[in-house]
Amino acid sequence: MDDHQQPVIQTNGPDSSSPSFADLQYQSGFHNHFSSEALPGALPYGQSSPLLCPYGLYAEQISGTSFTSPRKLNHRTWLYRVKPSVTHEPFKPLEPSHRKLVSEFTDSNSSTTPTQLRWKPVDIPETPTDFVEGLYTVCGAGSSFLRHGFAIHMYTANKSMDNCAFCNADGDFLIVPQTGRLWITTECGKLQISPGEIAVLPQGFRFAVDLPDGPSRGYVAEVFGTHFQLPDLGPIGANGLAAPRDFLIPMAWFEDSYCPGYIIIQKFGGELFTAKQEFSPFNVVAWHGNYAPYKYDLTTFCPFNTVLFDHGDPSINTVLTAPTDKPGVALLDFVIFPPRWLVAEHTFRPPYYHRNCMSEFMGLIYGGYEAKADGFLPGGASLHSCMTPHGPDTKTYEATIARGNEAGPSRISDTLAFMFESCLIPRICPWALESPFIDSDYYQCWIGLRSHFTRDGASAKDGDIQNGEKED
Repeated sequence: MDDHQQPVIQTNGPDSSSPSFADLQYQSGFHNHFSSEALPGALPYGQSSPLLCPYGLYAEQISGTSFTSPRKLNHRTWLYRVKPSVTHEPFKPLEPSHRKLVSEFTDSNSSTTPTQLRWKPVDIPETPTDFVEGLYTVCGAGSSFLRHGFAIHMYTANKSMDNCAFCNADGDFLIVPQTGRLWITTECGKLQISPGEIAVLPQGFRFAVDLPDGPSRGYVAEVFGTHFQLPDLGPIGANGLAAPRDFLIPMAWFEDSYCPGYIIIQKFGGELFTAKQEFSPFNVVAWHGNYAPYKYDLTTFCPFNTVLFDHGDPSINTVLTAPTDKPGVALLDFVIFPPRWLVAEHTFRPPYYHRNCMSEFMGLIYGGYEAKADGFLPGGASLHSCMTPHGPDTKTYEATIARGNEAGPSRISDTLAFMFESCLIPRICPWALESPFIDSDYYQCWIGLRSHFTRDGASAKDGDIQNGEKED
């Protein structure tokens, strides 16, 4: 290439010439440096902030990390837009206030309990409710002000956001839809997210959520002070789990239209503020950088499992992790339990009984969960906090041991469960503890576990021991 020749950039048409959500094209990779333009030549060549940008655009940088963060962890993107995002009226507290979003967890707004908790699926509201109105915090720990912590939210909605956009100044959102697709318009372009996919919307990006299927329900994890990254593979090697190439990033798309009374809703310290402007925030004609929204299809995840004996730890199926400064300890892990084969011999194959120094919040996107025969439903959730005992219910345990050591390989299918796991102990919001959808009989699923203790020590069926031989 000639030294003065401009590199090839991915382009996408604006407004009426752009593809519909169903026909979207994406860039692929994880935390790569991307470049995209909706009009040819909209990206400046050779520098990021020229005196005059192509097409008379404004150059604006969005920083996801401090300027002096190590280069391998530094996240920033340059946006080239019709008008800069600073062009708005002063922010004012949202009226009426939301009251069900928390980003600083204290004893004044949340409480703790070591009891196992489970929620049934929440009904879709009957009154018109968009994504922001239907978003509520279930639990969390830490503080967005102190830049350390997490929050777990859920949402139910039945209408698209209209003439408004949302911006989360507190942290990154990881959205897991359970019912209904989401069409998400961001400053970097458009994303279509279906149940079985996830979207990550980094701190500071403005976005709007449309509901093409009507009613929608799902889960949201939020992390403060860090960003999600791929877990190290260690002895697994160079391949497996979530591949970087399967993460999809939007291509530039913009609208240049007069929008009187357009509202920017900003979450700041867990409170919502609004500001008016006269144009769409989705007026970015081109952008380049490594800080951008992205999506991931969970069916592309390559799971690992035991191939001889014993049940592997759930960390082997980590999709994304938000790390702490302590190696191997996550502020929040996103772990999935997808369809897979179970082949372990002489092994209790469901998840083992457990008391964990980490806290585990689980959700179910579709199907059933291998450790719970009843009660854990798609759209529902459970929380097992630090050192709270948990494990398979009575029906699952009895059915598993009844099959004995002769059980052959079996495939878990038609299921997709997930877990948000954190080193912090969550505090639970009062509306979650007082919810009519809380399963007050959850503990009953373990009460029926009976003793199988025998003094002669013969615990394996027919005297089998691990190597398949019989005792003398």
